[in-house]
Formats: sequence, C-alpha cells, structure tokens
Amino acid sequence: MESMEAKLPQNPPRKTHKLVLCAQICLRIVAISTAFAATWTIVNAKETVVVFGLQFDARYTYSSAFKFFAFANAIACGFTSLSLMFVLLIFRHGRFTPSNFFFLFLHDLFMMSLILSGVAAGTAIGFVGRYGNSHAGWSEICDRLKKYCDKVTASMVLSYLSVICLVVLTVISAGKSRQIMV
Repeated sequence: MESMEAKLPQNPPRKTHKLVLCAQICLRIVAISTAFAATWTIVNAKETVVVFGLQFDARYTYSSAFKFFAFANAIACGFTSLSLMFVLLIFRHGRFTPSNFFFLFLHDLFMMSLILSGVAAGTAIGFVGRYGNSHAGWSEICDRLKKYCDKVTASMVLSYLSVICLVVLTVISAGKSRQIMV
C-alpha cells in the first residue's frame, strides 16, 4: 500500500484548483464581455424609416421585453465583474474552500437565470418582429428596419454566449462546492 502512495504525484489537487480557477477567470471575462457587448448593442440599436410618408422610429425603449433584456445584461455584467474580483482574491490568497465555490455557484446560477430570462423575452419579441404573427394581425417589421433587426439579433447572440459561459461556470462551481478540499 505504501508503494502505491509513493507512485502518486504529490499534491495534485493544488494544480487542479489552479486550473479550475484559471478557467473560472477566463469564462467570467468572456461572460462579462459578451454581456456588456449585448447591452451596448441593444442600447445603440435605433433606426428611423419613412413608410407611406409616415416616419417610424425603432428603439429598444419602445419594447418592455427589450428594456428587460438590456437591464438584465447590464446587471449580470456588473455582478459578474464583482464575482471576478472575488475569484481573483481566492486565487491570490489560496482559499480553496467548498463554501467559496458554493457562493460562486449561487451567484452564477442567479446571473445565468437573469440573463436567460432576459434573452428569452427578447427572442420572443424579436421573433414576432422578424416573422410577424398572422393570427394576431401583426406584420413583420424587419423587412423595413433591417439595420435595427440585425443589431438586435447580434445582441441576442452575444447574450446567448454569455448564458453558455454562465452555465459552464455554474457546473464547475457546483462540482467544486461538493468536493472535499485537501
């Protein structure tokens, strides 16, 4: 039995913790960047067109779903930035405790849920804007407001990327919060 222990590398969990924390830092930076870019893109998405002599404006503030989408991304960007600072403190001081990872798990779960609900609301309204709804009598607007719809679509894609990063972070944090640290 002693010979088996001698063959195992010394202190592998420390290296694993550093790898996990590096992955957390990278994924948080990507989540922050994509949430910020999604917010910036939707806030700056505006277009004015003239149809039959009437002027129509399209802005994110005209839709409560797009406003929720923008605010959800902005809030998640801010709080994920705070969690990045927390992870950097863990990395610097070497406090690899399950409770730290549990707090990160809760944070990531809440932020992922917030962005996912915002992007779901935005996607639903975006779908109606792009394809309309003949049963409700709503016609599509993206054939007239192409630039606006393209910016909204880009913002949704960026937000979905942020959701994917936060899902991965949630899984990592959940797994690490259940491990016994050595």
